[in-house]
Amino acid sequence: MNKIKLKICGMRDWINIREVIALRPDYMGFIFYANSPRFVGEDFQLPESFPADIKKAGVFVNASVEEMLLQAERLKLDYLQLHGNESVRQCEELKEKGVAVIKVFSVDDDFDFTSTKPYAHSVDFFLFDTKGKYYGGNARTFDWNVLQRYDQQVPFFLSGGISPYNVSGIKELKGMNLHAIDINSGVEVTPGMKDIEKIKDIKCEL
Repeated sequence: MNKIKLKICGMRDWINIREVIALRPDYMGFIFYANSPRFVGEDFQLPESFPADIKKAGVFVNASVEEMLLQAERLKLDYLQLHGNESVRQCEELKEKGVAVIKVFSVDDDFDFTSTKPYAHSVDFFLFDTKGKYYGGNARTFDWNVLQRYDQQVPFFLSGGISPYNVSGIKELKGMNLHAIDINSGVEVTPGMKDIEKIKDIKCEL
């Protein structure tokens, strides 16, 4: 299994963002869903000094293609992460505009992985998160054994309650097309504020 990459999601406080930048994650995620406690707000900005080697992902829930493209252009986002019921055609439209796409699926024990197949050629990555009350940030893991039912065609991010206390279990996924882990609530002090020491602990495990 190749080196697993690290994505820190739900960032919005610039001081905390700078602290996380110093740890050099591979991706950083910013949530543009107003009902999320980690919503970045209407006037969110990133400085031009943001490191180019840390890829920026904008997280959206059932937003229009126009809105997503507007934010992608405004903040020079590298990826659009779609957490809602976005259609294959919407993903295709974003790809046609030259934007990379991560499509999220909410997983539980009964999840049918064949539902991912229509999206296989219209996205860059899948992200498998825990099915719950919220669009992400449910602070719970799903049973990673169900990933054995996935055909591994599209590389994926793994999310859902990953913390220093369970990240060692990632090693059991050897042989799967796991591209990165997505960390959010499992390393938080409060919503949107990350515990730097916990992130360091996770990096040591990867």
